[in-house]
Amino acid sequence: MLSLIQSELRMLVRNRLVAVCAILIPLGFGAFLIFSPPGGPADQAGGTIATLQILIMVAMGVYVTGTTTLAARRQTLMLKRLRSGAASDTTIIAGLVLPVVIVSVVQIAVILAILSATSSAPENAPLLILAVLLTELMFVGFALATAGVTNSPEHAQVTTLPLFFLVLGVAFWVMFTGTEELGWLKRALPGGGLAELIGVAWNGGDLSNVVSLIVPSVAWAVLAAYFARTMFRWEPRS
Repeated sequence: MLSLIQSELRMLVRNRLVAVCAILIPLGFGAFLIFSPPGGPADQAGGTIATLQILIMVAMGVYVTGTTTLAARRQTLMLKRLRSGAASDTTIIAGLVLPVVIVSVVQIAVILAILSATSSAPENAPLLILAVLLTELMFVGFALATAGVTNSPEHAQVTTLPLFFLVLGVAFWVMFTGTEELGWLKRALPGGGLAELIGVAWNGGDLSNVVSLIVPSVAWAVLAAYFARTMFRWEPRS
């Protein structure tokens, strides 16, 4: 699997479209949010920026890039060739997906370190790590699922848009309107529980609602894994 990961990392850097989606755009968004923070209460600004950074960077770097990569590998019959070898399906998928996850985690670490140095540091680092992990798992699962209905790498720019905007829209809804009204609905939608969880981890505060934020976040990660298992295709789509 290590050789496959190394090969994917090299191809990721060489492919301009994938490199832009996986590296440049997420980093650009992260830097923009640090130097042009969104409005809102000053004491909540750090959590708002961290939430947007994490969700946007993972959505772009893992979900869009992962879908694009998997669709490309299937279209060129690479998936079929790899599956005919000795490696298991799990090893093949991990080797193809882990490179974008590794790049994403490094990007998040760099951007959040800059945010900590220029604004505020997270109050609950373990909870923040858990939130990032759940975000990565959810988007990896949805990348595999979306790749199953994506005909080509170019088509991925279309098939990823609905979920991309849904998750970010829900996150904005939660951050800028709070959860005092329709809290159950906002937390149940994809990205809602994660957005509030990241905010709590960064800004601190009452932890009594953490379980109610973790449960829907874990549920979406599990649901994404289910969709990945049922929708992913190894053979090229017509």
